[in-house]
Amino acid sequence: MPELPEVEVVRAGIEPAVTGAVISAVEVFEQRSLRRHDLSAGPFTDLLEGRRVLAAVRRGKFLWLPLDSGRALVIHLGMSGQVLLRAPGSAARISTGSIATGSITTGSITGGRPAEDRLLRIRLHLEHPVHGELWLNFVDQRIFGSMAVDRMQPTSDGLPAGFPGAAAAGEWETLIPSQVAHIARDPIDPAFPADAFFRALARKKTGIKRALLDQTLISGIGNIYADEALFDARIHFDQPAASLTAAKARTLLASVRGILHRALAEGGTSFDAQYVNVNGESGYFSHSLTAYGQHGKPCLRCGTTMVRAQFMNRSSHFCPRCQRLR
Repeated sequence: MPELPEVEVVRAGIEPAVTGAVISAVEVFEQRSLRRHDLSAGPFTDLLEGRRVLAAVRRGKFLWLPLDSGRALVIHLGMSGQVLLRAPGSAARISTGSIATGSITTGSITGGRPAEDRLLRIRLHLEHPVHGELWLNFVDQRIFGSMAVDRMQPTSDGLPAGFPGAAAAGEWETLIPSQVAHIARDPIDPAFPADAFFRALARKKTGIKRALLDQTLISGIGNIYADEALFDARIHFDQPAASLTAAKARTLLASVRGILHRALAEGGTSFDAQYVNVNGESGYFSHSLTAYGQHGKPCLRCGTTMVRAQFMNRSSHFCPRCQRLR
């Protein structure tokens, strides 16, 4: 499942293309991709067509586009969802770098276009005041992802709802979709409440990895980046969260932030074609992994063979010497 870096790469990629654009038309090819849309609020298409997009915002693994109607289009990638920018009526991808500089250029797609068409679930037709017509394609192989138009509500702390935070003036900044309101802030959010996070850890008797995966405590972290951060901080995945010293908890948060920022700089982690940015390009942080998937290899610190253990229907990867259970 895409984690914070992968979703942030998508958010940053679509931001210049969607901000200020009007949704001129919506095509829904798979109704299951609307499973989280509340029909009592109105038909999905009717709530989007003719609306202007104000920004692209993210909290944890959730992405949303605030609309001039006071609602928001919420996008959840699920296990295999992709948001891809395309030139209308063609197989050409749009360079987000060229959008950012105000001059759109396109490039061909090498292979995979028939698969993209086959897995296309929703398409938004956008009319941008500068860039003209664009397509925003939602592609999803497993159909665990979704789009939904959701009502907005004030944030509990009165601060900007998500990353990047205070991107532009507008009442929407301190509003959050109701479907996302229960999700905690993520560690790269400028408004992340570090002290409250430390206090919560001190009360948790569960293993520290369970705490890191609890999206109501700290959001955006999944199996990959939890393993990487715990390795960096030299903490066993099953160490009780409440047993961490204050200094060790601070070290862990610093490791989490450092790992996430490094992953962002490298475009996220891609193991296959399902994890791509809006141009359909893979990230390469998988080449920088030090713990996740490294079982059977020597630890980069001490040379001990890395191991894998079962954890919550998935796996944890760690060094039995550097990350002893204390």
